[in-house]
Amino acid sequence: MEMIPVSSSNIDSIGYDADTETLRMKFLSGTIYEYRNVPQIAYDGLTRASSHGSYFNREIRNAYTYERIG
Repeated sequence: MEMIPVSSSNIDSIGYDADTETLRMKFLSGTIYEYRNVPQIAYDGLTRASSHGSYFNREIRNAYTYERIG
């Protein structure tokens, strides 16, 4: 999965697999999480948000099943 760097005080980069609706997020701490069943529209909103961290906390963090993978 291609990871795209973002400008954020907490998030390093994000990636998305549309086929599996999997969102991968790498945080500045180095921790990586995968969020499952994330629709394309939520990922698009994250990439366009003026604050990626605020959008993540508001729209994704507690809304989808996730797993720490790194």
